[in-house]
Amino acid sequence: MDDRTKMERPDAWPGPITRPGQAPPPPQAPPPRRGRGRIVGLLLLVAIAGVAWWIYQRPQATTQRPSRFGQTPPVAAATVQSGDINVTINALGTVTSLATVTVRSQISGQIMRVAFTEGQMVDKGDLLVEIDSRPYQLALSQAEGALKQHQALLQAAQLDLERYQNLAKTNAIPRQQLDQQVATVQQNQGLVIADQAQIDTAKLNIAYCHIVSPITGRVGLRQVDQGNYVTANDANGLVVITQLAPISVLFTTAEDNLPPILKRMQGGAVLPVTAFNRNATQKLATGQLLAFDSQIDTTTGTVKLRAKFDNTDSALFPNQFVNVQLLVDTLRNTEVVPTSAIQRGAPGTFVYVVGDDSTASVRKVELGPVDGERIAIKSGLKTGERVVVDGADKLRDGIKVNVHEPGAAAPAPPPNPNPGQRQRRRGGG
Repeated sequence: MDDRTKMERPDAWPGPITRPGQAPPPPQAPPPRRGRGRIVGLLLLVAIAGVAWWIYQRPQATTQRPSRFGQTPPVAAATVQSGDINVTINALGTVTSLATVTVRSQISGQIMRVAFTEGQMVDKGDLLVEIDSRPYQLALSQAEGALKQHQALLQAAQLDLERYQNLAKTNAIPRQQLDQQVATVQQNQGLVIADQAQIDTAKLNIAYCHIVSPITGRVGLRQVDQGNYVTANDANGLVVITQLAPISVLFTTAEDNLPPILKRMQGGAVLPVTAFNRNATQKLATGQLLAFDSQIDTTTGTVKLRAKFDNTDSALFPNQFVNVQLLVDTLRNTEVVPTSAIQRGAPGTFVYVVGDDSTASVRKVELGPVDGERIAIKSGLKTGERVVVDGADKLRDGIKVNVHEPGAAAPAPPPNPNPGQRQRRRGGG
């Protein structure tokens, strides 16, 4: 086979042409095939994908297992205790006086003296305003004079009547004269009664000239001054007196809360009520539930209640806004946990219970009333078990935990056996 034949064959290697007497060149490797290049490229893609997957999974592994604490995240746990918890109702209320009186004059006259100062505490019966009583004193004297006159006429008529009765027995006088004398006596008796009424009216007007406080309380800003002329039943009045002790608070609650309140009151129980300031940070006074309204407000579905407070220290002031806490009942010997232990999620309401082997497990619970930072557990927990109150966001069912008491510092992280390796990991090695 000659060189031309070798060139025409497709499977022949087209080697270099040599001249006669020239040494042949060293053999060369055949060029790589296209299939081998595709395999190499595929391997490179797989390697790149593996590196990307490792980089993507590295933060997730760090989140699930913090490098600082390993597989045991620190948590704070509290022990389930058996105790008493209060069933309370919180509401917004307004301080309302039990008695507010606008003092008005019942007669007309000039004010001679104002016997109070603005903002003063007065007792029932204390003098407030004195009105000129001289006109009424004169009216009293006039009525007393008329009474004396009519009493004399009555006495004379009675004596004549007695004589006429004796004469009529012997028919010495006509019957008509006797009847007229009887009528005269009755007429004089009526005049005496009218005069006595005039006297009583004059005395009452004199009493009205001395205006006294009808209740015990604090007087407000006065509306009149000394020398003013006042009339009966003036619309503005003289002064307003507000009773401060005792005092009440009006508040509303949902109609669903009424049955337990009604049941307790019908049983003779005294329901304590506590009033707090606007921010519910300071206790102002303690009283008791006095009464509730006779009907429910259909527009809001609430009912009004009134609580009574002694208010001897004047801590409550009329129209003051307060937060009210009504103690309806007290649950005895029930399981109690801190409210921070309660979690809510797919299982419903649950807690993380820490076992003796420091393993956290999910436990579904049924909640009861809340009392401040404590909450009652109707079912799901037993006294003495430990529940997680801090650090629950790092937990899952069945994970090991490092438990410390609430309020204590978290335990120090375990020492790293290979600091160099940790440094390389931080550097991305």
